[in-house]
Amino acid sequence: MLALNEIKVGKVIRINNEPYVLIKTDHHKMGRGGAVLKTKLKNLITGNLLEKTFQGSDKAEEAETETKKGNYLYKDDNEVYFMDNVSFEQFSFPLDQVGEQIIYLKEGTDADVLYFEDRPVAVSLPIKMKLKVLSAPPGVKGNSAGNVNKIVELETGAKIAVPMFINEGDEIIINTEDGEYTGRA
Repeated sequence: MLALNEIKVGKVIRINNEPYVLIKTDHHKMGRGGAVLKTKLKNLITGNLLEKTFQGSDKAEEAETETKKGNYLYKDDNEVYFMDNVSFEQFSFPLDQVGEQIIYLKEGTDADVLYFEDRPVAVSLPIKMKLKVLSAPPGVKGNSAGNVNKIVELETGAKIAVPMFINEGDEIIINTEDGEYTGRA
């Protein structure tokens, strides 16, 4: 059981026999009153959001989870498919559960898969990905005053802003959390 001061962003707790990850916490201490912790939680199975308030003596049950490596196989219109690297079992997640980061993931890449009661419930993609530039417009001479960027298309279909010196065929490193260019590979 987690005490009030142990309930932090990123922890996975069990509410009504389902895993919830804490995405926001706000701690309040009122004069003579006890401490209050207002939280925003996301259900890892359904994706629903829940706001819950914990009083001073409340405790939260930490969910027993396990993280394993899963290999990204492919996606279709509704699902994203992975394979467990040890058991070779295939499983899928709804496309909206994986989120916008899927546009940076290429086939054969390993990701961390969170298991709850021996069932995959969430996936977190690598923070940095090395991707090849498929098409890049040429840099225009004289257009280099200051920090100038151009939009390029990557092998996964993503379009991002990069410095002018990046050319077609270059491999670059992308931060999948914010979609920003971080450097050459």
